[in-house]
Amino acid sequence: MRAVEKAEIARLLRPFGETGDQGLESISIYIDLLLKWTRKINLTAVRDPKEIVTRHFGESLFAATHLLPPNWRGAVIDVGSGAGFPGLPMAMSCSTASVTLIESQGKKAAFLKEVIYALALKNVSVFNGRAEGFPSQGDLVTLRAVEQFEKVLPISIKLVKRGGSLGLMIGKSQIEAARQLLSTVEWKQPLEVPGGHSRALLIGINS
Repeated sequence: MRAVEKAEIARLLRPFGETGDQGLESISIYIDLLLKWTRKINLTAVRDPKEIVTRHFGESLFAATHLLPPNWRGAVIDVGSGAGFPGLPMAMSCSTASVTLIESQGKKAAFLKEVIYALALKNVSVFNGRAEGFPSQGDLVTLRAVEQFEKVLPISIKLVKRGGSLGLMIGKSQIEAARQLLSTVEWKQPLEVPGGHSRALLIGINS
């Protein structure tokens, strides 16, 4: 029996965006793998399956809705992917995008590869290394809940092509710090993430 059934996932995700039946099936499989691996390594502090749906998948779906147009064919780089958020759900929601998950920890990278295999995702790859060692740039770079935010942010903007976007899933209290750290970026108005956790999607254009 699955940790969360598809109908319940659909209900929980409704405030964040929509996903089809196959997407719901994939999320259900993903949650089961996440809970299994979290018993062995620290992938997420959120252990309640329903909260995983809203906090991790909900935020990621919200980001995908605002950052990825339908049939978009750009390159996405998810920095410090960890358990795969928002990069993997974004790849699941837009099969035409090419997504790279950057994760320096070997065990977490192994988890990401298992999810990719289990969900038969053809548009995702894992870079097991540090962001500063990644050899190319993307049209969109995403960042969510990473440690050493002030250190990682200047590294992340270097991965964004000129005219490309930086999408930050951060706490509202971090918005001003992001703007000050990257003062040359053209920042859009932050979008409040549903769910009442004082989270925001902050999008910047690398001009």
